[in-house]
Amino acid sequence: MKRAASSLLRTLVRSGKRQSRAVSKIVTALFAAPAAAKPKRKRKPATKVAKAATRVRAAPAAIHVPPSPGKWLASHFSAPPGIGTPGRRMSYWLYLPNNPPEDTQRKGLPLLVMLHGCHQTATQFAQGTRMNQWAEQMGYAVLYPQQLVSTHAQRCWKWYDRATQEGGGDVPIIVGMIDKVMTQYAIDRSRIYIAGISAGAGMANIVALNHPHLFAAVGLHSGPVFGAGHNTIGALGVMQHGAALRADAAAHEVLTRHPQFPGMPAILIQGAGDNVVRPINQIQLARQSQLLNRLSAVPKITHKPQGRSGRHNAHQLHDFYEGRKLLLRVAHIADLEHAWSGGDPALAFNAKAGPDASKMMLEFFSRHQRG
Repeated sequence: MKRAASSLLRTLVRSGKRQSRAVSKIVTALFAAPAAAKPKRKRKPATKVAKAATRVRAAPAAIHVPPSPGKWLASHFSAPPGIGTPGRRMSYWLYLPNNPPEDTQRKGLPLLVMLHGCHQTATQFAQGTRMNQWAEQMGYAVLYPQQLVSTHAQRCWKWYDRATQEGGGDVPIIVGMIDKVMTQYAIDRSRIYIAGISAGAGMANIVALNHPHLFAAVGLHSGPVFGAGHNTIGALGVMQHGAALRADAAAHEVLTRHPQFPGMPAILIQGAGDNVVRPINQIQLARQSQLLNRLSAVPKITHKPQGRSGRHNAHQLHDFYEGRKLLLRVAHIADLEHAWSGGDPALAFNAKAGPDASKMMLEFFSRHQRG
């Protein structure tokens, strides 16, 4: 009897350890950078020639994109009573173009809010996406909030948190930051947009859907489907498998909370090879966007072949129109993993090969404004 009890105890202990390791792996997979984004471990060169060759190969990683000619301003927003958690102070960076179009002197600049992913800072996101260069050309102001390490150690936005999905958490802080920028600079309130990658895309979608009259459109790159998860392990399930029937239910809940929901034009960009946030999420995000924008027409499908010398990956565009107005663009890119398409490969989570996601987003946003 004692032997049997001892054997059972050892079995339970081993089982507990296995479960503990499994949970640890799940949490690591959720918040750690993908293996492809980690720098490779260099072997020690055996000769001077090998050392020189190593230096030549490493040189491109040290090259940084030259700064755009506009203003690059650093500031912060402190949450007052009634907005988020009073006393919380979130940093942000703001890009203002040097030579905006003439019509902005009358109407103000369009504003794009960009939310970084896990393991990124706001400045790394700006450099990696090269969004400021495109904003200079097209006359956009760009706001980059930065998640607090005190909120999440890997700077992840908590898109999976139920209270955040319903408009709490960091949502009122980001909106308060936008209000602050709009009072300080000439911003066109009818042309405010929000975008992000991965956890930043999930958060951008949440902010937009909780404040649909503030934003004219949203851009989601490699983003998780809205309205599911609700804890870290559940979030991993969403990233790998989507939200199943919860996807439609979450969209209907938004429409219930906002009976006069004005629609939310969206561009969804996803890599076919993304194993961190799998393509099922884009399929379900597209379904949610069809419901939120009340779209029923069959999409126009465009096939884009691979560019010369692999400069652009082959991709498909599924465009959904209401009359002649493009309300939803779904871009599915072959050979792209969990990275910003057409970004600066010197930084993690950016792929050199296009199409250029930054350009695609700004071109889509230029079609939309709030009345």
